[in-house]
Amino acid sequence: MTDLHGEFAASRFFHEARMDRRSADALVGLSAGLIADGAINQQEAEFLHSWIKNNLANLEDPVINILYRRLSDMLQDGVLDDEESAELLAMLNSFAGLNLAQPKPTLKEFAASNDLPLCNPAPELIWNNRTFVFTGVMAYGPRKVCQDLVAERGGIIGGSVSKKIHYLVIGSVGNEQWRHSSYGTKIIKALELRESGVPISIISEKHWQQNIFS
Repeated sequence: MTDLHGEFAASRFFHEARMDRRSADALVGLSAGLIADGAINQQEAEFLHSWIKNNLANLEDPVINILYRRLSDMLQDGVLDDEESAELLAMLNSFAGLNLAQPKPTLKEFAASNDLPLCNPAPELIWNNRTFVFTGVMAYGPRKVCQDLVAERGGIIGGSVSKKIHYLVIGSVGNEQWRHSSYGTKIIKALELRESGVPISIISEKHWQQNIFS
């Protein structure tokens, strides 16, 4: 039914953000169910692709869009091979906030951050005169300590995400919201810039640590 006069949208029962959150939550649960046995086959992948297409096509969530595009690429030739199946399994574990070694949803306040926004492959880090912005909770320590390590190597610390920054570092301790479509404005802004062609790299704290201490 078409809401010609905006009556449904104006109703107190209608809340777009809440509906988007509910849809994203449903996808998290669906992903957890599909990978519960530690594997994902062609039929399951096709079902997931169809479900996202039918239910989340208009959901403006950059991470879910990444998941949908990667899944579309895998199924483009009509065959989900073993390598793609393994990649999809890891991707859905990440999306659902699960651990590969213990694939069960967690009720803890903090969980591993979703790694779908990350650049793949991870880029080489250049420190001198490159601008870094941090988001999320860093496992290494307080954000100020992490920023000082970058500054010591000639890097510049930015306050917000813009076309002028080079790296967005996502702390490895993500809050619970990151598993339910609320990834924080910094991540969303960086994804939008990257999609528009801006050469901004989104990296994990793990990759940052590997480079900072190499």
